[in-house]
Amino acid sequence: MKLNIKGISYSQTQTGAYALILEEELGQRKLPIIIGSFEAQSIALAMEKDIRTPRPLTHDLFVSIGRAFSFFVKGVFIHRLEDGVFYSNILFEDKDGNEEEIDSRTSDAIALAIRFDAPIYALETVMEKAGIHLEVQEKEEKSIASAIREIEEEVARQEKKYDFSMKTVEELKQEMKEAVQNEDYELAARLRDELDKR
Repeated sequence: MKLNIKGISYSQTQTGAYALILEEELGQRKLPIIIGSFEAQSIALAMEKDIRTPRPLTHDLFVSIGRAFSFFVKGVFIHRLEDGVFYSNILFEDKDGNEEEIDSRTSDAIALAIRFDAPIYALETVMEKAGIHLEVQEKEEKSIASAIREIEEEVARQEKKYDFSMKTVEELKQEMKEAVQNEDYELAARLRDELDKR
């Protein structure tokens, strides 16, 4: 189903985090996604068409590359939610009509979708899992705030798994090897950083 951006709000409980609120085009459900401050700024600037930054942001640079090499974003698809993380693909098309779907962080995908004026879609399974159904208008803010809290709690739970203070160097090396095998590159990167610190 197609989604529109409703807005961005600052997270009261998680420093440096924001909630991007998407809503169904034909429906009442909202999809809150926790994003970082850089991504929030990039999305907000893209939504404010009149604001120009002195130098191009990363997402603006990507648009310039697209124009130079004649490709554009045809659509963004949020297709999975796992352990509090939304997974998305960006569908690109070139001037000859060739299409390519590429994995992306959801925040980056949406930042590009706005700049290319491309539609954003979410699978029904994602909406069932994380969408908030708002039947009564006055409940909207409380429902969104509640959903944001739930996602933030999930993010906090994920952060706990990155506490390596009690692990030995050998345990860290083994976990990093397993993380790479499981294609959990974020965990592998954090383990590598912890090993570098030691």
